[in-house]
Amino acid sequence: MIGVYGGTFNPIHYGHLRTALEVKSLFNLEQLRLIPCRQPPHRDQPDVSGQMRLEMLQIAINGVAGLVADSRELDREGPSYMVDTLMTLLQEFPDQSIVLFMGADAFLGLEKWHRWQQLFDYAHVVVMTRPSFTVEFRSEFLQQRVVVQREALENKLAGCLFFQAVTPLDISATQIRQIIATGGNPQFLLPDAVLAFIRQHQLYQAAPLTTGH
Repeated sequence: MIGVYGGTFNPIHYGHLRTALEVKSLFNLEQLRLIPCRQPPHRDQPDVSGQMRLEMLQIAINGVAGLVADSRELDREGPSYMVDTLMTLLQEFPDQSIVLFMGADAFLGLEKWHRWQQLFDYAHVVVMTRPSFTVEFRSEFLQQRVVVQREALENKLAGCLFFQAVTPLDISATQIRQIIATGGNPQFLLPDAVLAFIRQHQLYQAAPLTTGH
């Protein structure tokens, strides 16, 4: 199975990385492709370029077997719709099950995604949750796709919905950006090599104050 984990990764941090490592092992994935978003359809455009975010991702997963930085959304013009991304992955891996991983917050807004029902034509969807997470289905379409055994994903190429508890690391990219902007030190929230890259390129710095004359 091929895993897909998308996001702005602005910047990549240990919350992303620990989750990625866990699900790769739990689902016995051949590879997990981390895909930085070029133009998020449901949130503001990142203030750091796609190329910079990709480089931070590559630095973070360097040497970690099975984790792959995938630039396909950055290489594609326009909004980064996941359904389009899954279509291209299916063309590339026609004989593999594709598993789309998303957080619980993303799942709760899934019905606002572009052509969201078609996601299940191309992939399974796994929702990464905290152990106490519960869901109330508003959609019979989703409820009918729930499976309770991970092994069920291996028996079909696409179409299943599964919930997987993962280690909750309460780290956010927004928090890291705010710490940097206010002159703080975000060490131990993200890899040292990524922090060195951020400092080298002076990313997420507060905008300098301008004074009139």
